[in-house]
Amino acid sequence: MGSNLHVFVVDDDPIVVRALERMLRLNDISVETFTAPTAFLERPPYDGIGCLLLDLKMPGLSGLDVQRAMSGQGMSMPIVFLSAQGDVPSTARAMREGAIDFLEKPFDEAQVLAAIDRARLKAIAQREQHDRERDAEERLARLTKREREVCDLVATGMLNKQIAYELGMSEKTVKVHRGRVTRKLDVDSVPALVRLLGTRLNRT
Repeated sequence: MGSNLHVFVVDDDPIVVRALERMLRLNDISVETFTAPTAFLERPPYDGIGCLLLDLKMPGLSGLDVQRAMSGQGMSMPIVFLSAQGDVPSTARAMREGAIDFLEKPFDEAQVLAAIDRARLKAIAQREQHDRERDAEERLARLTKREREVCDLVATGMLNKQIAYELGMSEKTVKVHRGRVTRKLDVDSVPALVRLLGTRLNRT
């Protein structure tokens, strides 16, 4: 499971941190540990496939505070919460805001590894979505302002003559712009164009 996965552990209990680190390394999973949540948040952004094992109750910043801070920084790393003091409202909030799982201490190895595997799959899906969004962004950046206007109207299903009327240009000019849009975006149909624009909208 762990060859391309990097797990971050944030827990103020050094004993828990050492136990998790040992468990993960024995399962060939790359791991980085922190006993202070601020140290994790100050770490340079991680660009690989990763997940976070995060303690819920810590002095200073709680796990929920860390989750909120990550969201504010645009960090979309999957989170598995760990706690000996879990409660229903905290669990509900953590899951509502995107946590993968919520494990109560003491937990066993199978529970942790299963939760990490779910987080890994989500991290891979997030990376693939990010790559699609970046590709769409780069392709759309090739368009001129007028080509983008034509592109957006084509995606609504409007005919060339309708687009010409809407933009105050000839139908021939619309066809020229439409051809350029098709080539620059490397799409071969209106549905493909709509999917590309939908990917871009998911990001905004």
